[in-house]
Amino acid sequence: MSTKAAHLKELKEKLDEWRAALDRLEAEAREASAETGPRYKGQIEELRQKAEEAEKTLVKIQEGDEDAMRDLKQGAENIWSAFKKNFAKAKSEFKRGYKEGMED
Repeated sequence: MSTKAAHLKELKEKLDEWRAALDRLEAEAREASAETGPRYKGQIEELRQKAEEAEKTLVKIQEGDEDAMRDLKQGAENIWSAFKKNFAKAKSEFKRGYKEGMED
C-alpha cells in the first residue's frame, strides 16, 4: 500500500469514527431537556461543517499526486485537530448542561 493510500485510509477511518461519535452526541442532545437541547444544536452544526471540510480535504488528497498529498496533509491534520478539540468541548459542555438539567 502506498503512503498516499495508507494516509487516505487512516483519514477516512478517523472521519467515520468522528461522524459516528457526532451522531451519538446529536442523539443525546435530542433526548436533553427542552432548555438544554437547543443550546447544543449550533455546536453540533459547527462540528458537522468541520466534518464536511475534512471530507473535502480527503477528496482533494485522493485526486492529487504525492506532492499535493504532502501539501494537503498538514491542512488535513489541522482540520482533524480542530474537529477533535471542538468535539471534546461540545461533548463536555453538553454533559455538564445535561447533568444540570437533570438536577433542576
